[in-house]
Amino acid sequence: MASDTIVAVATPRGRGAVGVVRLSGPDTTSLVAALAGAVPPARRASLRTLRDERGEPVDEAVVIVYAAPASYTGEDMAELQCHGNPLILERLVASACALGARRARPGEFTERAYLNGRLDLAQAEAVADLIAGATERATRSALRTLRGEFAALVDDLVARIRSARAELEASIDFADDLHGAELVTAQHGLLAALCADLDDVIARARQGATLASGANVAIIGAPNVGKSSLLNRLARHDRAIVAATPGTTRDLVDVDVVIGSVPVRLVDTAGLRASDDAIEREGIRRSHEAAARADLVIMVSAPDVPATDLPELALARTPCIQVRNKIDLEQGSARVETTPRGPLVHLSARTGAGLDLLVASVEQCLGVAPEEEGEFTARARHVDALREARTELAAIDEATLGGAPELAAERYRAASDALERITGRYDVEDLLGDIFARFCIGK
Repeated sequence: MASDTIVAVATPRGRGAVGVVRLSGPDTTSLVAALAGAVPPARRASLRTLRDERGEPVDEAVVIVYAAPASYTGEDMAELQCHGNPLILERLVASACALGARRARPGEFTERAYLNGRLDLAQAEAVADLIAGATERATRSALRTLRGEFAALVDDLVARIRSARAELEASIDFADDLHGAELVTAQHGLLAALCADLDDVIARARQGATLASGANVAIIGAPNVGKSSLLNRLARHDRAIVAATPGTTRDLVDVDVVIGSVPVRLVDTAGLRASDDAIEREGIRRSHEAAARADLVIMVSAPDVPATDLPELALARTPCIQVRNKIDLEQGSARVETTPRGPLVHLSARTGAGLDLLVASVEQCLGVAPEEEGEFTARARHVDALREARTELAAIDEATLGGAPELAAERYRAASDALERITGRYDVEDLLGDIFARFCIGK
């Protein structure tokens, strides 16, 4: 446990009915005694008059003390539930510091919970995801991760990999007691099952990362095809200027929206065409950059805009949805067609017809399946670790198992080490500062 005591405001900035000051560390009870006059029994809400370091009254508050290790951080901890005036909250924090505490760093309470074994690293990150969740589905998924469902899947994979490794290493040490061909066959079956289950967890983790972190989606196309109208329709308000004059959008216009169950940074780009205007050419250049950075591109066309040779975009690896806009002009029906390049959605940004089909296509292209029980949030680093483990296992073949079992055992070890980085049980010191610095202060 830490040797110092930290303090922070745990509620958002601004005024409110209630504000919470949180303390954690070995001097928590003595600080509560100094601020509240007496320490209430553990886990019993008690009304106290809080005073500053000079003994001047600050507020009437509900005080709750949590004794180690049965607290969020695993240390002695207290919450002072005051009136939500920022001046009162800051005065209490300053008084606690004058009495020996120090101000907490962002995420330090949750970091202590991890270091004290109250949470694994994936659960600790889920705390931030639960706070920041932009959709109900994301918060439900983050709660499952916080409850340990993602970690349980990882732990099961690690246990199975270790078991396979132990069996293989036994064959090295006690070669006379085991039949080589039978061992290779058994190991091959174990590997096939492990790889299949890893593929499933990778797909679920990728979806979880999208639900938690969202995606960047760029809308591109020639001038006047209705890109800005489509952005406004998806954003449910007029974010981008719409006009009949070609080249109206010259710079990138972005807006944060929720498409289906996915938080999305939607980017409207300058119309792609040949131009002699220096400002418009710069806008087109930025359009190329936005498309290159995007997780998904929506390429828009329209019946009243003649097809032209658009400037070439490097989109070979970027998922793409083609949109045929303005179906109201040709009395067409809203529908989705399957093409080699991806879905082709016929819709009208003006009337909203077919918008639901576009929403479904966006979720599909971003790898988000219909919600089902058991889904969880994840991070990009989790997906990378899972893929690393999958790569290590894929490198173990029958020839390696039969002819170089030591190499296969090392592959097993590398795979389990990669997975254990997800929950923080192996080689995580370099990750901690970056992870917890992204938390809010007081959490």
